Amino acid sequence: MTSTRVVVLGDVMLDVVVQPTGRLAPTSDSSANILVARGGSGANVAIALRATGHHVDFVGASGRDAAGLVFVDALERGRVNARLQLCEAPTGTVVAIIADDGQRAMLTDSGANVRLEDSFVVEQLREPFDHIHVSGYLLLRASTRGIGENVLALARSRGIPSSVDVCSVAPLMAITPGVFLHSARDASMLFANDEEACALTDSENAGDALEVLARSYEEVVVTRGEFGAIAALGALRFTENALPVEVLDTTGAGDAATGTYLGARLNGEEPPEALARAMAAAAQVVGGLGALG
Repeated sequence: MTSTRVVVLGDVMLDVVVQPTGRLAPTSDSSANILVARGGSGANVAIALRATGHHVDFVGASGRDAAGLVFVDALERGRVNARLQLCEAPTGTVVAIIADDGQRAMLTDSGANVRLEDSFVVEQLREPFDHIHVSGYLLLRASTRGIGENVLALARSRGIPSSVDVCSVAPLMAITPGVFLHSARDASMLFANDEEACALTDSENAGDALEVLARSYEEVVVTRGEFGAIAALGALRFTENALPVEVLDTTGAGDAATGTYLGARLNGEEPPEALARAMAAAAQVVGGLGALG
């Protein structure tokens, strides 16, 4: 195993995960299981990456508030170095409402994330790094899209590999797939779930979407929930089944798979081994409430 420095650029978020335990009473109280914890897709990836043995720096923007402190404390406990721009705005918050089948709908307030500055990010990249991962949320949001594009272009100009995770299909369709693909054009790796991959390529299934995306990226991974994951590396194709586990909440499962796969590949493992590790990591997360499993 070779330890490398990986920089993850993403959103600083507080998660409020709500799992109703009965029928909702529109004008009264309803019972629920509620978890408040560190959130953020990029942070989930960073934690999973660190678990594979790499040195990981997380770069983002936070408010000067308790939510920001919760985020930093969680990263420190995960042995991830937090490099945060502190802003006069509340830390981002997402409320995830969990359905009976473990799927979730999310209500998001980006908060301080929209104030992330290009100059701050560039300063964090002055030290040598071996890989940079950009959360798709930066490319999905107009205020930070240019920052993500610049970082990916910088990595390519230095001959350093990079990766992007699409992250969310609704904002993807709002900005249009063409805008996202243009913004992510300098990435060498792309991660998406099956819904996002099909939306990006106007394909009817994940397999067809993988073929289209493989024409633009050196390596592509498409996660498929209970059906596992598929990947492309050049002309090679790989498939891995999901582990048969009871699903309580899918929040963060794709992020865990992304970070674990990426970490394994940076360790020199081949895609089949990396996919197997990714599916094991996702299975751990779906068994519990919230992104920590």
